[in-house]
Amino acid sequence: MGQYIVEMNHISKSFPGVKALNDVMFNLKEGEVLALLGENGAGKSTLMKILSGVHSKDEGEIKIYGEVIEDLTLKKAQELGIAIIHQELNLCSHLSVAENIFLGREKTHSGVLSNREMNAETEALLQSLNINMDPTTIVADLPVSKQQMVEIAKALSINAKILIMDEPTSALTSSEVVELFKVINKLKAEGYGIVYISHRLEELQHIVDRVTIMRDSKYITSMDFAKTSMAEIISNMVGREIKEKFPHVSCKRGKKILEVQGLNAGRMVRDVSFDLYEGEIVGIAGLMGAGRTETTRAIFGADAKDSGTIILDGKEVTINKPIDAIRAGIVLAPEDRKKDGLCTKLGVQDNIALPNLDLLCSKLGIVDRKKEKTMVEKAVSNLKIKIANPGVYAGTLSGGNQQKVVVGKWLARDSRVVIFDEPTRGIDIAAKVEIYNLMNELKKQGIGVLFVSSEMPEVMGISDRILVMCDGRITGEFMTGEATQDLILERATKFESKL
Repeated sequence: MGQYIVEMNHISKSFPGVKALNDVMFNLKEGEVLALLGENGAGKSTLMKILSGVHSKDEGEIKIYGEVIEDLTLKKAQELGIAIIHQELNLCSHLSVAENIFLGREKTHSGVLSNREMNAETEALLQSLNINMDPTTIVADLPVSKQQMVEIAKALSINAKILIMDEPTSALTSSEVVELFKVINKLKAEGYGIVYISHRLEELQHIVDRVTIMRDSKYITSMDFAKTSMAEIISNMVGREIKEKFPHVSCKRGKKILEVQGLNAGRMVRDVSFDLYEGEIVGIAGLMGAGRTETTRAIFGADAKDSGTIILDGKEVTINKPIDAIRAGIVLAPEDRKKDGLCTKLGVQDNIALPNLDLLCSKLGIVDRKKEKTMVEKAVSNLKIKIANPGVYAGTLSGGNQQKVVVGKWLARDSRVVIFDEPTRGIDIAAKVEIYNLMNELKKQGIGVLFVSSEMPEVMGISDRILVMCDGRITGEFMTGEATQDLILERATKFESKL
């Protein structure tokens, strides 16, 4: 590792009513991968937006390659070789790989677009990264992992030497993560400085040289990763020791709540049958594309089912659309909470009230504001949702608090079954523990909990029973004590032998 290529000293930034950064220190060396860690709301994203020119600082000094930069704009940051790859990829899905990489910088000859030149340069760039991809492929036809490689190639095409990666593995499979790490290690060896933001702490050992930790908008410490324990990292992140990463509550299994029989929905859900009981949490494991999310959406009525029976508390229920499931007592906290679970431009109060208007309105259709206020206050208090006031926009909350709002609106209905799809994706370790405790609390109340997760340790740590899916079918079922990662992975990858 070489000299410091980024130095940020005493950086402060305020937004109306919020001190987002308070006297923060940050530096990055040439040829290193630095993990920037902290809970949601710690200030990581704000700091990186200042470094990439999205926000301006209120106070402090920024040096890039030893030169003090007073007004760091988006254009200036790009000229200095700084690029940020966001968690939500910023590509035009209807354009080709090459067209995306040269978007805004198109090659032309006599006013005519030179696709041949752009394709050739894109192919050379991809080959330099050992990425096997056709430059003419439409981005929408690529898996998320390949789209991420396009983002990296796009950054390198503008001669970026400082890369900021925000949750780059959140939607990748294990094998795709390995491919990404190969590219990161190659770039590190070539002298690039990489800022790596992730809540998946188990990944750090494969690529990270140093960690910088933030908490409550402040700089806490920087440490050599090889000389630091994971317990020390977590303690610095949350300000206290996390005694139990996967808190598990034992409950006596009660009566059968939900029974799914012979569920079929398109190509991805084929003859799925299982039961769910009071006092248990059932996890659904499997690789991406196994049909896990599609199964939950078919049960909830978000996707049409071809056939199958759903029985709730001993009675068959007809679910053709989500409102049927909601009224029956089956609710879903979806995988993409921003897109499908929340109205991000509305306040927390409105988000909780909207799906419950049938409970809050009089026969004349007038909302009972007193009832609404009580419902919202109860949800905020019971779930410990951290907000300044109920009117704050849902889109401004941290990932963990957004997830709580999604769940809060359903618990107001005394639901019988709560389905979580990737409930901890993109949230920090302390917020994850809060979500696990929430699931345990639902379990203790006799509510059936079904959840999908791509993180195997999470499934094994929280579930009482595990269902494994592959190719749209359930290929294995284990009590948690019986399951091992190898056994789950075997059932998740070898469907042919289970027929």
